[in-house]
Amino acid sequence: MKIILEARDVRYRYPGGLEAIKGISFHIRRGEKIALVGPNGAGKSTLLQMCNGMLRPDSGMMLVGNEPIQYNSRSLRDIRRRVGFVLQNSDRQIIAPTVYQDVAFGPANLGYDRQTVHETVMHALQQVGLSGFERRPPYQLSGGEKKRVAIAGILAMDPDVLVFDEPTSGLDPAGSEELMDLLDELHHDGKTIIISTHDLELAYPWADRAILLLNGVILKEDVPEVAFGDPTLVRLAHLSLPILLELSQELQARSILQDAQKPKTILDMIHAIEQLVNASPSLKTSFGTIWVYDIDDRNNEGITSRLRETKALMAVGAMGTRAKQCAEQAQISLDFSYGVIDKCILRALRGEDTLIVTSSSMVARVHMRISEYCLESGNSITARPLNERLS
Repeated sequence: MKIILEARDVRYRYPGGLEAIKGISFHIRRGEKIALVGPNGAGKSTLLQMCNGMLRPDSGMMLVGNEPIQYNSRSLRDIRRRVGFVLQNSDRQIIAPTVYQDVAFGPANLGYDRQTVHETVMHALQQVGLSGFERRPPYQLSGGEKKRVAIAGILAMDPDVLVFDEPTSGLDPAGSEELMDLLDELHHDGKTIIISTHDLELAYPWADRAILLLNGVILKEDVPEVAFGDPTLVRLAHLSLPILLELSQELQARSILQDAQKPKTILDMIHAIEQLVNASPSLKTSFGTIWVYDIDDRNNEGITSRLRETKALMAVGAMGTRAKQCAEQAQISLDFSYGVIDKCILRALRGEDTLIVTSSSMVARVHMRISEYCLESGNSITARPLNERLS
C-alpha cells in the first residue's frame, strides 16, 4: 500500500520544557488503522499534532503523500484539509453558534459555493448520525454529540487521513462503542485513521498496527499482538496487557494453545477453545442463520414495520450510524451495537438466528467477515437477506 504519512527522525521540545519527542520515525500506509499507545506524557498528542502541521518539529521532517510539510499558510491549509484532526476536547474545536455553521466553516473557507457547502454539510451530518441537528446550538449537545459535530466538521473537508486524539475520552462505555463503530464505518469508506489512546483493550482488537510510546520514543511498533506481546515493555509503559492477550499467553505457557494463536476477539478465543476440545462441525446439529436487513435495498421497502416481529424471535445488531437510526425509528432495542458481526457469529455457533441491520455499503463487509471465519474454522454459517424470511 502507498505511504500516505511519514515521520523522519522528528524531535520537538516545548519552550522552556523537556524534550517531548526524541527522534521518532514511522510511516503510515493508505487505508491503515493505526493506534498510537502510551501513558499520559508519552508524547502522543505532540506527535499527532505534527501530522497536520499544528506543531513544527525542531528537527527532522513530516511528510504527507511523500512531500515534506511546508509551514506557510497556503501549504498548511492544504495539509489540514488532507489530514483532519479531531481534538480530545470537542469544546475547543466547536466555535460556531449552531451545528450547521460549525460544520460549514471548513468547506466555506475552502471556497465552495453556497449550494456545495450545504450539500457537503448535510452529507457530513448524515455520516455521523446528526441529521436534523442543523439549528441546534452546541451547548445543548451531549459530550458524544459534540464529538460527532467535531468529526462532521472534519469530514466536510473530505480528508484522506483522520487523526483522533483520545477519541473515547469523556464518553461512557456505550458512547465509546458507538464512536469506535463510527470509526470502523469511516475506515470502511476508505479513510486512513490514526488514534491515540492509553487503552490497550480498545487498541488491541481495533488497530492494524500499534506504536507503543514512552517518554518521547517508540518502544515497539508492530501488529498489536506483537507490539503488546512483551509484558516487560507494556509494564515499562505503565500499561496493562489486554485481557485476551494475557489469557492466550497463559494458555500458551501451559502448552494449551499454540504460539501462533493470538486471539484478538471473543470469537477468536472461542474458536481456539473449540479446536482444543476437538469440536468439529460434524458434531453440531445445525448453525443459526445471520439475517441481513439492508436499509438501502428497495426490495426491503414495506418490511421496516415488521422488524419488531423479528426482534421478538432473535437478537438484533446494527452496523453504521444510519442503521442504528433506522432501528431506533422502528423502536427496536439493539442487543449489539459494536463488534456486531462477531457477536452474531457467536450466536450462530449456538444454533441461534440473529439479525444485522446495516446499509448497502456495509453488506459486503458482513459477508466477507463471515466467509473469512468459515474458511478459517471449517464451520458453515450463512448470511441471508431478511426479506427472504419475511416474504
